[in-house]
Amino acid sequence: MEERKRILVIDDDKLVCSSLSNVSEALGYASTQANTLKEGLDALRSGPYDVVLLDVRMPDGSGIDILPEVCGNRGAPEVIVITAYGDPETVDLALARGAWDYIEKPFSQADLAQLLNDALLSRKNSASPEASLDFEKEGIIGHSAGLKKCLSLLGKTLSNDASVLITGETGTGKELFARAIHNHSLRAGKGFVVVDCAALPPTLAESILFGHEKGAYTGADRARQGLVTRAHQGTLFLDEVGELPMAVQKKFLRVLQGGSFRPIGKTSEVESDFRVVSATNRDLDELVQGKRFRKDLLFRLRSVTIALPPLRERPEDIQELANHYIGRTSRKYGMEPKRISEAFREILAQYSWPGNVRELIHALESALAVGHDSPIMVPKHLPCHIHVQVKKSAAARKQGRPGGARGMGDAGLPSIRDVRDEAVSEIETRYLRELLRQTRSDIPSACRVSGLSRSRLYGLLKKHEIS
Repeated sequence: MEERKRILVIDDDKLVCSSLSNVSEALGYASTQANTLKEGLDALRSGPYDVVLLDVRMPDGSGIDILPEVCGNRGAPEVIVITAYGDPETVDLALARGAWDYIEKPFSQADLAQLLNDALLSRKNSASPEASLDFEKEGIIGHSAGLKKCLSLLGKTLSNDASVLITGETGTGKELFARAIHNHSLRAGKGFVVVDCAALPPTLAESILFGHEKGAYTGADRARQGLVTRAHQGTLFLDEVGELPMAVQKKFLRVLQGGSFRPIGKTSEVESDFRVVSATNRDLDELVQGKRFRKDLLFRLRSVTIALPPLRERPEDIQELANHYIGRTSRKYGMEPKRISEAFREILAQYSWPGNVRELIHALESALAVGHDSPIMVPKHLPCHIHVQVKKSAAARKQGRPGGARGMGDAGLPSIRDVRDEAVSEIETRYLRELLRQTRSDIPSACRVSGLSRSRLYGLLKKHEIS
């Protein structure tokens, strides 16, 4: 007999919590209630759950903040976020952090029942790609919930030719994912052609992509094959696709739609059968709104979207990444295996890694170079700025300040730079609080009033610890 599915309801409204539990039990599922985030996390640690219904605004914090921890708990439950405010920014953040779906209050029992059944059906039918694919060989390391969701999506792209858009901050491993898609796809063994869109000179972009005939323009002393042609039967990887010049976007769209194009100076068309995988660290929807990217091209590029989480949202993967890359680099340079001190691990865990996995790899390579003759890795082997930043942040937390520790001069005074930074920080904090008050925390309105982009606004709110 199949064991009853377990549902955890985390909501501070006891009446709502009870109602959600009743719906779950009416469907034949076992339910548990929690009225605070702490109670919810305690329940998750006590046993695995299949689905978690998680409210956003809780008395002891935001449900969005604990999403990675909830998703990464034993059993890796599907998380359905409950929101009474319908804030699209909150929804985007929830989905990016691993939520399966969301539902807005008020909702009917039928809507909730359908969502629960769909989540459990999806959970039952989802195939784990790790069983058949060696992602460590591809350089993709980790077992966090956020990464697992990305790998699950990657697995679903391998048996077809759907165009894939990989998003994420710089250094999160977008090209690794692109290569993994190609290496395990129907086109494995054929060409994997990389186009660095950010490095395409606007005047030569069309020639580089589509090629040209001899004499097509001044300096074209011989015919040249374009990158699109070289990708025939293989994969064309458009790195930093948000930088693709507008002048060639229309022509590239036509290639995707019809599979043919005309090199510069050629009278006949050339065909190329390729799969396109794109990557960007920019908000393409925002570029479309600013008329800097074609909407119809975006639709063609993102049949499947894989949003890679930044390293700070998958801290449980840091030690595994460190072990892997220290071992790999040691073998590469013929070093004896290194032990990692607990203090070294602590520094890695506490640093924010703004450069993500790429920065971590470079830091570990630097540490191995500095500690080449040492049998054990210790904090002093790491780049100085990492060690210093962690210490400053720890000192700031002890003093109850959000920023780093203030440096004192010989006269017992802080430096002018520290005074200026603290003054700016105080002014920014006051401004942001007043901005949210006047716009009633409506993010689009706050962006319009302040002139800040969404990403910059969120970055400032996080910097000043404003919920």
